[in-house]
Amino acid sequence: MADATPSRATAPAAPGTRSLVFERQLPHPREKVWRALTQSWLMEEWLMQNDFVAEVGHRFTVRAQPLPGWSGVTHCEVTLVEEPSQLAYRWGNGTESANGLITHITWTLQEHSGGTLLRMEQAGFRPNDGISFERMGGLWPRILERLEQVVHGH
Repeated sequence: MADATPSRATAPAAPGTRSLVFERQLPHPREKVWRALTQSWLMEEWLMQNDFVAEVGHRFTVRAQPLPGWSGVTHCEVTLVEEPSQLAYRWGNGTESANGLITHITWTLQEHSGGTLLRMEQAGFRPNDGISFERMGGLWPRILERLEQVVHGH
């Protein structure tokens, strides 16, 4: 099992915002982790149904069961692809949730101790996004556990 180090960034990404940051040491090469992050069919196994393509500017959606205050569909756009070290996308366009949430997710992969140090940051939570911040803060450790299982299994 990989080490999970959850932390919440104290320095905001933008004035008045907060970030969720999680790091995991995975005993797999970066390329294998990258594949799980960027192949739509693998992403579905650890995250949600999606139509993701790792191309800057590609707009995609992720879909799951709706929750109170969230439609179950998130509209995203890829903003950075630096294979196999960094991937980023806008998470939401403000229409999916009651509070108009839009955040930015950045994945960073570094070779470390014979494996990969994976860092995930979800930035841009505003003061009125407290429920979403807490909800995502609780969900990411489980999502990352599923990601690790996908990487290990493929």
